[in-house]
Amino acid sequence: MSKISIALGTYNGAEFLGAQLESFRAQTRPPDELIVTDDCSTDETAKIVENFARSVAFPVKFQRNPRNLGSTRNFAEAIALCTGDLIFLSDQDDVWQPHKIEKIAAEFENNVSLGFIFSDADLVDENLAPLGVKLCDLTFNEKFRHLKTSRELLELLLPRNYITGATLAFRREYREFFLPFPLDIPEMIHDGWICLVIAAQAEFLFLEETLVKYRQHGRQQLGVIFSDEFGGNKFEQMTTALHVLRTERERIEKIKREFYRNEKLASQAAAVGELCDKYLARIAGRIAHYEARTNLPAPKIKRAAAVLRELKSGRYGKYSKGFLSAIKDFAADY
Repeated sequence: MSKISIALGTYNGAEFLGAQLESFRAQTRPPDELIVTDDCSTDETAKIVENFARSVAFPVKFQRNPRNLGSTRNFAEAIALCTGDLIFLSDQDDVWQPHKIEKIAAEFENNVSLGFIFSDADLVDENLAPLGVKLCDLTFNEKFRHLKTSRELLELLLPRNYITGATLAFRREYREFFLPFPLDIPEMIHDGWICLVIAAQAEFLFLEETLVKYRQHGRQQLGVIFSDEFGGNKFEQMTTALHVLRTERERIEKIKREFYRNEKLASQAAAVGELCDKYLARIAGRIAHYEARTNLPAPKIKRAAAVLRELKSGRYGKYSKGFLSAIKDFAADY
């Protein structure tokens, strides 16, 4: 039977931490150890963990960082201390369903090729009242739930990490490939990097069962983003989109560079690099289109010529609303 570790990163989490710890106690298959790394909390977090440690049969290791490291490096500390064969990530403000460990551990034990497993979750408010929405209704839609291969998942995860760390468990053997976490990749935190690295070399399983009550409240570091629409007029929207796209280009370039730079990832670098190049080509096309649209000349004759060139490139059809957008550009004041 696999040894199970829970890696929990805390920071001023006293308000909700007790409920999460009690959900560990209530597991039908208890963990073999709980590792808690605290990022210099100033509240009662340490006392809550210490009291909990004295009341449970499984070992609890509490480590306080000498200085504030930030969430990603704090989780790196917790993961590095785990001795279990299977490592479950945990946030400080959620609540696990009692059979979460038992269910996920059984899947790992039934399929040795699985590198990581993630589940769905129920969104709840700060008092654990259901919000009537499942996490994957917002982040991992029906089309994506039936992916068959890790390569398909990897291609999906490059543009955006759809896998929430609070629902994630993985085999410890992959730890050496993703630690230490790269800290210079924009919009990339620990769970995103873990999933990219393991998906590049092992199979995965998505469990549609909701195994976590994923608490939404105003004091959490990350929650669910319900909309990514840009405000303002069309010019402002495209200007904002250009900034986002350029940041995204930098992110993908750094992911590719990290796979080639890290000797432990050398055998996966070519495959990941191919997917990165494919995505970068799409980003480049969209950037070129938005740059063309935001730099249209004011004189109508010159503007008409520029719009026609962009129409002939095919990018209006790929990245905007085709001929309708072209007409609006010709008539616009920006």
